[in-house]
Amino acid sequence: MLRAMLVVVLITMPALMLPSASNDAVQMVMLVAIFGAALTIFEYSSTYPGLVEFREAPPFNRIRFISLFVTVFLLTTITRGTFEPTTFNQIVTAVGSLIANAIDFPYSPVRLVVLMLPPDTSEAQVELVRTGAGISYLTSLLTLAIFLIVLRLRNWPTRHGAFNVWINLPTFDPTAVGDVVARLERDARVNVGLGFLLPFLTPAVVKAASKLFGSISLDSPHTFIWTVAAWAFLPASLFMRGIAMGRIAGMIADKRKRNAEAQAKEMIPA
Repeated sequence: MLRAMLVVVLITMPALMLPSASNDAVQMVMLVAIFGAALTIFEYSSTYPGLVEFREAPPFNRIRFISLFVTVFLLTTITRGTFEPTTFNQIVTAVGSLIANAIDFPYSPVRLVVLMLPPDTSEAQVELVRTGAGISYLTSLLTLAIFLIVLRLRNWPTRHGAFNVWINLPTFDPTAVGDVVARLERDARVNVGLGFLLPFLTPAVVKAASKLFGSISLDSPHTFIWTVAAWAFLPASLFMRGIAMGRIAGMIADKRKRNAEAQAKEMIPA
């Protein structure tokens, strides 16, 4: 129930904090929030695999949720500052602007997001997008750093007992053709590669698609918040998934090595 409540808070946060949300938009957001809460309750109360990966391997999903929550909160705070400026909003916007200016260099992900905008975008909107992209990208980098620290210090995922591949990787079939370790390592490399390339590829793909379907507009506060949050969160999530699968592959390989050494010792005559 606590997880479901937190999901509801996350989904409804922009609609409740921003004054521009209409009644229809709030009702739609509440419908999505109820669906997200129900899905969370069903997933975490079930003993069988579902849609959520690493369900029984904390704090993997907790770190991802906190990262997305912080990103959406900061973006909502920055956007709210354009409607109702307060001291807190201005401080967050100023810090985000400093971060964005520091990492807004040629061919950086932040620069590519800014270049994705239509040519007729106002200067204020460009600065808002730059600030939001900068602070979101920094949050995703900090998320990866925290996950690596937890991975090292807490001996994830074996700290809470044996790792159940069936429950925690519902889309991975360990009985399929091919060596499990090799497949996990391949999936790990693919996820890490996508996590690295996605912040660069997404703006380029959107820019190319705009020639066929029209330019994307981030003038709507909700579109801006969720688009930038997804742009920063998804690559970090893929990075974490790739690192986690690489870790699991290493654990299986080490266990095989220990079993082989134990069998070799048993075969040695006394």
